[in-house]
Amino acid sequence: MSTTIRRAAVLGSGTMGAAIAAHLANAGILTLLLDLPTEGKDRNAIARAGLERAAKARPASFMDRGRAPLVTIGNFDDDLPKLSACDWVVEAIVEKLEVKRSLWEKVEKVIGEHTIVSSNSSGIPMNLQIEGRSASFKQRFCGAHFFNPPRYLYLLELIATPDTDPAVLAKLRDFGDRVLGKGIVLANDVPGFVGNRIGVYSMLHCVRVMDKMKLTPEVVDALTGPLLGRPKSATLRTADVTGLDVLFHVAGGLAASTKGEDFSLPPVVDKLMEKKAYGEKSGAGFYKRVKDERGKSQILSLNFDTMEYEARPKVELPELASIVKVPGALERTRALLALDAPAGEFTRETLYEMMHFAAEKVGVVCADPHEIDNALKWGFGWELGPFDLYDGLGLASVVEGFRKLGKSVPALVQQHLTSGKPFYDKSHATGPDRAHFSLAAYKTANPTRIVQSSKGASLIDIGDGALLLEFHSKANSLGDDAMEMMLAAQAAVPQGFLGLVIGNEGQHFSAGANLAFILQMGQEKKFLAIEKMISGFQATVVGLRYAPFPVVSAGFGMALGGGCETLLASDLVQAHAELYCGLVEMGVGLIPAGGGTTEMLIRFTQQLMPGADLFEAAKRAFELIAMGKVSASALDARNLGFLREHDQITMNKRRLIADAKASMLATARDYTPPVARTIAVMGEQGYANLKYIAYSMKLAGMASEHDVYLASGLAKILSGGLQNHQRVVTEQHLLDLEREAFLSLVAEPKSQERMEYMLQNNKPLRN
Repeated sequence: MSTTIRRAAVLGSGTMGAAIAAHLANAGILTLLLDLPTEGKDRNAIARAGLERAAKARPASFMDRGRAPLVTIGNFDDDLPKLSACDWVVEAIVEKLEVKRSLWEKVEKVIGEHTIVSSNSSGIPMNLQIEGRSASFKQRFCGAHFFNPPRYLYLLELIATPDTDPAVLAKLRDFGDRVLGKGIVLANDVPGFVGNRIGVYSMLHCVRVMDKMKLTPEVVDALTGPLLGRPKSATLRTADVTGLDVLFHVAGGLAASTKGEDFSLPPVVDKLMEKKAYGEKSGAGFYKRVKDERGKSQILSLNFDTMEYEARPKVELPELASIVKVPGALERTRALLALDAPAGEFTRETLYEMMHFAAEKVGVVCADPHEIDNALKWGFGWELGPFDLYDGLGLASVVEGFRKLGKSVPALVQQHLTSGKPFYDKSHATGPDRAHFSLAAYKTANPTRIVQSSKGASLIDIGDGALLLEFHSKANSLGDDAMEMMLAAQAAVPQGFLGLVIGNEGQHFSAGANLAFILQMGQEKKFLAIEKMISGFQATVVGLRYAPFPVVSAGFGMALGGGCETLLASDLVQAHAELYCGLVEMGVGLIPAGGGTTEMLIRFTQQLMPGADLFEAAKRAFELIAMGKVSASALDARNLGFLREHDQITMNKRRLIADAKASMLATARDYTPPVARTIAVMGEQGYANLKYIAYSMKLAGMASEHDVYLASGLAKILSGGLQNHQRVVTEQHLLDLEREAFLSLVAEPKSQERMEYMLQNNKPLRN
């Protein structure tokens, strides 16, 4: 068997199949996308349409449109023989057993002797699909169930049959983890597998309890969303997005194929199905989006009594007022369970039922309770799985909750209650040399490895000569404490480490500088303090760039403003594939002043061909920063210039810090620090040309007067000042211009308006 999957095929170009093909292309895999043939000149019209949908999808299926050519199209009649060259074939056709069996019969005749074959079926048992196939085919077959959308949802369930060769499963597990960037859950070949069996059960039970308690959709979503550490779409909004027809079909299938499990739906769902109100795809479900007379979008919710949609006030449950302010999903969950009000009753009935059901399904849907937690966290976006809750709330407390609801104690829970052992062994932590490195677990198990710590950042010895700088402030914003820790890192590394890794396990790498602090200082006119702060940030970033040791940043999620500048200053960026990187300061009335403007100009100038016009580099940097462009992925960050060719991309976020550490250690073997740089600039000629671009944008209605004012300051930096001739300047000269521009803008009323608006509304103001 080949050890590498280089070519793949996806059979079926519907929403799921085309999205799987796109994600394979994201990972650099040559992919064949096949579907039914059509009459006429274009026999591949169905597959072509599927690929075009994937290319236009929002959220985007492709990390970079440039990866789309890795997907070629065809049809089942003409192109099945091409499967012989594929290492992996994934089926994603209609959920009908006989249709799948018929396709597998044809596929078996043309695939190579080592080709792995998988079904993406979400409900049809795998062993039923391969009845009548040869022993060799059965050994190379298993389920590979992606969750939609495949690019963004981390979960990939692998489902072996009794005939699946363990080596095949191991190969797919490694490929899914390392190359596709997925969290792998090993599921048993039972209806619903793991994620849907537990997650759909929980969702349907919430809907039934809602119906019984006569609650409204918005109240249920308020109680089952972020309060519990779950997505904002919560329960009913998620059902609308997924499609009530899909939920109806899945529930019916699970009800028919399981015994003694309640997958029934309340009458309101039947009524919605009769009205063809399938959710977002049909324009209405539990919610309906409409526009008022001013053209402003408004969300109406369903009145179950009248089956009409109506505007309702924002949910205001007095009993939740204090709970929403409680930090931590576990503590908020505990507080909800303790409420006497209807909110508490609903939470107890739904949460304890889900936990009870999950415990009873260990050994049925999978071998390990952790697989259930991972499936719900990775596939449904839950922060806490049922077994996290068992340990967090305390087994005795949960059992008492079961008793009050008249529920028995599942055997697995009784075993742990009797033994006193938690479901999760907190004393065990994966080491940083392992592929999946948990920083939180490592710190818990190795507290003496924390070299230094403050409110906003820490230094941690992660072994083998690697020092890690971790940001852990709100949104990982870069305040004084983070800067001080960055300086401390630069002093600590030469005392016993080979190099520095900058990374964390927050939601985002860093949202940038502490904007509230900058606004406050600007309003109070503390200009000396602002200048000191900016000078210190510049010196710290320059210190990273020219340190006598390698600096590798593990960038992921949002890396904006100062977070982006930290990446730009690193010797190497080990980026997660989902990196949203940008210099967005102009959106808040400022200009990048932590070296970002200087770095982009230098990078783009260095990329010019000998003799090329310097203005092209300045123009490219100007447009990037003035428009506040943010990368749509790490591949896009490379296209925009935030990442260089030698920067690395990691598909699986759980591998990111370990990969960054490995890259740093490899770089440290023969590391030579860079030398100070100089750059040729254009002076007044470049300044005038860049200002003309800004003025043209204003005439076209694309920029405001204040945008032009900001752009003038940016143009001055990128031109190297206002001298009337071209000359070579130092990097420090450009940094000085950055600092001057920043200081001039902090006091501007319109810039302060932008900062204040962003802080209050989390979106930019174009004043």
